[in-house]
Amino acid sequence: MNSTLITVIIGIAAFWIVLYALFGRREEKEEGLTVDLFVAMWRTKRLLGFIDSIAGKARRFWRAYGDVGIVLGFAGMAYVFYALLKTAMKTVQTGGESSGVQLVIPGVTIPLWYGLIGLAVVMVVHELSHGIVARAENLPLKSVGLVLLAVIPGAFVEPDEEELERASLRSRLRVYGAGSLANVVTAILALLIINFAITPVLQPAGILVSGVLEDSPAFGVLQQGDVIIAMDGEQITDMESFINFMNTTKPGQLVTLTVLRNGEEINLQLKLGAHPEDPEKGYIGIYPAQHVVSKIGYENVVLPLFFAFYWIYVLNLGIGLMNLFPLVPLDGGRMLDDVVKTYLPERIAKPVRYFTIGVGLFLLALNLWPALVNLVG
Repeated sequence: MNSTLITVIIGIAAFWIVLYALFGRREEKEEGLTVDLFVAMWRTKRLLGFIDSIAGKARRFWRAYGDVGIVLGFAGMAYVFYALLKTAMKTVQTGGESSGVQLVIPGVTIPLWYGLIGLAVVMVVHELSHGIVARAENLPLKSVGLVLLAVIPGAFVEPDEEELERASLRSRLRVYGAGSLANVVTAILALLIINFAITPVLQPAGILVSGVLEDSPAFGVLQQGDVIIAMDGEQITDMESFINFMNTTKPGQLVTLTVLRNGEEINLQLKLGAHPEDPEKGYIGIYPAQHVVSKIGYENVVLPLFFAFYWIYVLNLGIGLMNLFPLVPLDGGRMLDDVVKTYLPERIAKPVRYFTIGVGLFLLALNLWPALVNLVG
């Protein structure tokens, strides 16, 4: 564990110790700050008027929006269930070695601030959408607020659960489905901004070495953060040119790499190995990623905007859809649970709910198993 990580952990722990000492002994209340172990919640009623004004101006629109959320909710529920079932079957077929959900994408790290911004946007639009649709359905809200889970920021809306339970099934489904619909809409908007506002001012400028495999030909030669701009004098600007060059190489071939390292251009000699999947082809042993620069300058603004919107897109789409998985207390689970309780007698509804929970947990376990094995191993 490096010193920077240790410093960050100590800093986070110290922050929570001080915060808990100052506010941790206070009882939970409708407004103000309450602090528990690594959970801080700030509640207010001041924003309820703002939500009321949005919901009241176009009540018919928000109800139609909620209906779209119901359709998306059940469609997304089926898709997520199918996706997890498919990868779970691959996990069983391969003995849990290569498939399943990965906790970390090899060679790719999410910059902390981009990830936190993405998560904050996920939670704010999700909860705000729940609140607006609830008010459009004339369901009261107790409070809104902000939450901090360790280092992850978020937002929440507290509906009156008793009133929500007494509402019609359609009203409840509208409220439940609205959160994930907001995430999907936000993901689409972020993708449009990336494709039509940011990407046009970016241009490929080499291959970023986002990771180096141990015991590979590149190990000890290339470093994470290097940018390959030429190979044997041939300019490498994008993934296509990199792949095309590598397809012409053979194991044992000596390649001259022109690399940008800390802003300086250097030449490195590297002897290729045999590709694990095709022994006739050359192999470097890196996690390549596209390196881009801004055509208009201002890279300190353009590139952070690109990465911020990229992670807003990725996290809103991924978390928004995953929230529709039919497992209580996720929104998808609550939607399915309410439908089952409404249309089936209790003696049938109860076993169906337990069966759904059991299957859901089993699929999640199968999907996470390979990643957990790799993490431990």
